[in-house]
Amino acid sequence: MSTRLLKHVPKMLLPLLLLAAAPSSADDANLKAGVFSPPRAAPEFSLRGSDGRELRLSQYRGKVVVLAFGFTSCPDVCPTTLAVLAETRKKLGEQAKELQVLYITVDPETDSPERMRKYLGSFDPTFVGGTGTAEQLAAVRQNYGIAATRKTLGTSYTFSHSSYTYLIDRSGSLRALMPYGQSSDDYVHDVKILLNP
Repeated sequence: MSTRLLKHVPKMLLPLLLLAAAPSSADDANLKAGVFSPPRAAPEFSLRGSDGRELRLSQYRGKVVVLAFGFTSCPDVCPTTLAVLAETRKKLGEQAKELQVLYITVDPETDSPERMRKYLGSFDPTFVGGTGTAEQLAAVRQNYGIAATRKTLGTSYTFSHSSYTYLIDRSGSLRALMPYGQSSDDYVHDVKILLNP
């Protein structure tokens, strides 16, 4: 997909186009996820981490990163995705230490670092969440083409949000976009390709 074309496409539509992009290498052709062609630098961010420290994407250079967006009171999509990612780490065995899952909230009003730490820890203690101000999180979502709409439910609320995950390689490049509903075996397959280029 040419850079010239991307300049004329609304950011929210980029993920749909990227899924149809032609692979840029033989390895990319074997990925289960839709590939970025060519790979490009993943946008940096600085948020409050669920581990109590500043969370920056660049601190995980050298690892493959799965970047997901959601919220801790999500009833179905988020827990399903996080359970699949936890299973992925188990199946990777020794290679799991070379994979980092980052989960950025779309609900800063509720998702404090402590709440995110407890929630993510119930899936896998290595998962790190990110939160911040509404403005900070909106900027990250815009950079990654993530849609998140708050919906009122009586006296409560929920979010409708993008459910795909990003696969970012060891050098910090966006390599693939995994649709919701893929299996842990699909993640293991793609992560192994990115770990062993």
